[in-house]
Order: sequence, then structure tokens, then C-alpha cells
Amino acid sequence: MAPRILLARHGQTAWSLSGKHTGRTDVPLLEEGRRGAEVLGERLQRSPFDGLTGAEVRTSPLARARETCELAGFGERAADWDTLMEWDYGAYEGMTPEEIQDVRPGWLIWRDGVPGGESLAEVTARADEVVTWARSADRDVLVFAHGHILRSIGARWLGLPIDFAARIRLNPTSLSVLGWAYGDPAIESWNDLGHLTV
Repeated sequence: MAPRILLARHGQTAWSLSGKHTGRTDVPLLEEGRRGAEVLGERLQRSPFDGLTGAEVRTSPLARARETCELAGFGERAADWDTLMEWDYGAYEGMTPEEIQDVRPGWLIWRDGVPGGESLAEVTARADEVVTWARSADRDVLVFAHGHILRSIGARWLGLPIDFAARIRLNPTSLSVLGWAYGDPAIESWNDLGHLTV
């Protein structure tokens, strides 16, 4: 069996709702985010996932990801992994894209990075570590993490530079599956929110 990686973005927070860059600040889930995490867990118990009984589970240790993992029913199976933490946004932590544009017109994180935070190369290296781990054995993996790091993992799974991640949006409480097509890395599904509409 070719290993797949299932990506679960954490539930809604006040900062994600307002568009603030939330790196290492431990912002709690809103009630909407808590309910979304529970519904995501219910979906993962049904076909075709059937509880992912053979999957290895890891989560970012930041509260919003860890709580999403727990509410989805995978807390006891999940190992905390610092590699899954969100991008360290440095001086741009807590700012919205509009606020950043006011001080740095034309700014794009995937091209320009952030002052005082992680570089593009550092984020790429972390994403590559996740991809290498996911491909290391014949089993699926499930990770609970954050928007920018999960988008970076998506790009690197495909063998593309992380600036490709600018083209693949990822909403809170979404589910994405990275797998294979004709032997090459592929996106099976992306930013799937079907569990939130039932």
C-alpha cells in the first residue's frame, strides 16, 4: 500500500476568523471550531476512512491543533510533534494581510517571508521532514496542524517549491488527502469541508 497523508486543519479561532496571522500564539478554538472538530471526527469514523485504524497520528502541540485532534477522537493516538507547528511569523504575528500591506505594499509571504520569523528555507525543511516521515512506511498518516504549514506540506508532497502553496487555499476544519496517481505524488482531495455542510 502506498502511504497517504491526511491533513486536518484546526478548527476556527477568533484570529483565523479575523484573518490574523496566528503562528505560535496559543489562541483557543471558538465554539464553532470545537463543533467543527467533532463533526470532522465523526466523518473520519465513517466510510471510507473507518476510523483510520492503521494510521499513525501526529499533531502540532499548539492548543488549537491539539484540541481539534482530541475533539475529533484521535487525542489518545496522537503524538505531539513540534515540526507541525505553524510558521513563526515573527514581526507579523497577529497582523492581518491588510495591516501587513500597509507597512509593506505588495508583500506575499510565499515570496517575501517574514522579518524576525522563520525563513522560507526553514519552513520548507520542516515540510520536507513531514513528507519523508509520511512516506517512511506502508501505512497512512493523519496530521492535525495549521494552514500555512499544511499548505507547505501539500506543495512539497508534490515536489514543488513552497510558493506553490499560495495557490492552494485551506480553510479551518478542512480535510485534505495527499496520495498517488500512476506512481507519482498527487492530491486526492483538497480543502474538503463536506462534513461541515451536513
